[in-house]
Amino acid sequence: MGYDYLLDLALILLSTKVLGLFSQRFRMPQVVGALVAGLLLGPAVLGIIEETNFLHTTASVGVIVIMFTSGMETDINELKRCGKSAFLVALAGVLLPLVGGFVVGYFFNDPTLLVNNTPGPQGTLFLQNIFLGIILTATSVSITVETLRELGKLRGTAGSVILAAAIIDDVLGIVALTIVTSFSDRSVHVWLVLLKIVLFFVFAVVAGLAFSRLYRWWTDKTEENRTQHAIVAFVFCLLLSYLAESVFGVADITGAFVAGLVLANSTTGQRGKYLADKFESISFLYLSPVFFASIGLQVELEGMNSHILLFAVVLTIVAILSKILGCGLGARLCRYSRKESLQIGVGMISRGEVALIVATKGAGLGLINSELFGPVIVVVVVTTIITPILLKLVFRDGTEDPPLPETSA
Repeated sequence: MGYDYLLDLALILLSTKVLGLFSQRFRMPQVVGALVAGLLLGPAVLGIIEETNFLHTTASVGVIVIMFTSGMETDINELKRCGKSAFLVALAGVLLPLVGGFVVGYFFNDPTLLVNNTPGPQGTLFLQNIFLGIILTATSVSITVETLRELGKLRGTAGSVILAAAIIDDVLGIVALTIVTSFSDRSVHVWLVLLKIVLFFVFAVVAGLAFSRLYRWWTDKTEENRTQHAIVAFVFCLLLSYLAESVFGVADITGAFVAGLVLANSTTGQRGKYLADKFESISFLYLSPVFFASIGLQVELEGMNSHILLFAVVLTIVAILSKILGCGLGARLCRYSRKESLQIGVGMISRGEVALIVATKGAGLGLINSELFGPVIVVVVVTTIITPILLKLVFRDGTEDPPLPETSA
């Protein structure tokens, strides 16, 4: 095994920090600079670094930690209060991008791009176009979470709705993906997938309550060993993330977020602050920069002709507008103000790694041609970079969330 990964890490950490500070000078979130750093280092521009299994795995752990810490910082009561609104926001934010992606595919998807040019369900243009819509329904809230935390807006009304809607969006996206893939893979059963989703949340509630009680009892007995408390908390996060993805078919980041909510309900005062500081440190120093840079590293522009480039531009525009309009309309129907509705819509724009995962699954089933991966990656990168910029603009009132009240341990 070579040692190039050490040089890659050094370049990623240095460039993301430098460009993050540079973007901050222009009053933009540091996340923007980190994303641009990956784009510059990757094959799209300088070609210094290529994505490897090591970087991909590290990035995956990074997004899990981001969602875990966001769960720990979430106001559970506010999350409960906005549950019904979040469902309507998520539903509108799935339906409009689904229709938009299908329409774009209808006009731009050339018949010569059929997978292996084979007839049947997996080769029909109709299913390919539907699948493009499903890709656009995805929401990666990790970028939004990091930006809202940096802006001091994570615990506000819009932040709570975005977090809740993103989880529901993930479930709805799984359902839509399952329905489409069932036409090309006879082994996929829609009702079984729906049952597994329900079972996951039942399991998460039961496991969360049990862990919360045990964790409180144990931490009371071992108050002086807070390092052990952090390790056990992270183990719980990793286990719930693993079970969510491998057993129940729900995204691992959803499991990580739920684990964070459990910890938020299990720790208070200085204990909670200690845990948050521990995970924010490792995320800031190592995991988050690799995750943000990895998105830019996946961009490759070679082999994209004028038709594919135009397709990528239109698909990106539709991806942005469909989330803003869809989620914003859902928020307006729930009687949120125009400003809050716009904030919620913008917060749901980023597709991130979720869209890439969905696209990869579709490719394995013959629902998307390799030539269409270029436009999908363009959508992922552009929506990821533009989300923190737009969030900065729609939250430009200059106020921050009040700090969480300190309570005795």
